[in-house]
Amino acid sequence: MGVFGTLVWRDVRQSYASGGTWLPVIFYLSAATLFPFAVGPDRDLLLQTGGGILWIAALLATLLPLDRLVQPDLDNGIYDQLLVRGITDEWIAFARLISHWLAFGPPLLFAALLASGLMGLEGPPLGILLASLAIATPALAGLAVMIAALTAGLKGASALGGLLLVPLAIPLLIFGAGSLSDRTGSALLFLSAVSLLLVAITPFAAGAALKAVRE
Repeated sequence: MGVFGTLVWRDVRQSYASGGTWLPVIFYLSAATLFPFAVGPDRDLLLQTGGGILWIAALLATLLPLDRLVQPDLDNGIYDQLLVRGITDEWIAFARLISHWLAFGPPLLFAALLASGLMGLEGPPLGILLASLAIATPALAGLAVMIAALTAGLKGASALGGLLLVPLAIPLLIFGAGSLSDRTGSALLFLSAVSLLLVAITPFAAGAALKAVRE
């Protein structure tokens, strides 16, 4: 667990130090800033569509760090060194999931809080939006790690990653955006189930992909 914790801390520190953490945040805020200019100052329209737009922006922001999640450490031989120390591919993928969420999730939630003001979201709708994103960001981080491992070493990995991420993230988008108009709370429950499932399978799917890349 000492090596595992060190790996997580190293990845989080590198992500913040390299500035890669802030690129999705900047993209997210840019999308939120442009949308009101595109649809006009109609407050009712912004309230009806703003939450969905913020959810789509979160999904697209997930694409930005794909090329730096797995490939650099593969090229540097870091994963091979970890295997020599007894850290399996599944634990490597799990550490990458945790570190990526720590570098991706909280900043995105902070950006969503700022962007919601541009959409006029406040009160209960704002709370539901933040709750849905908090539930889904671990799953989005897991999808990013899985896809980064699956596309590692391939030409055009970023474009291929986008093609893979969008259909896999559709359930998150449906239940996440749907929770904003759901009065029963069932959408958040379904979102939690989907998020938990994706987080659970990420270490095994990404670990198998890492093993296949090396072989």
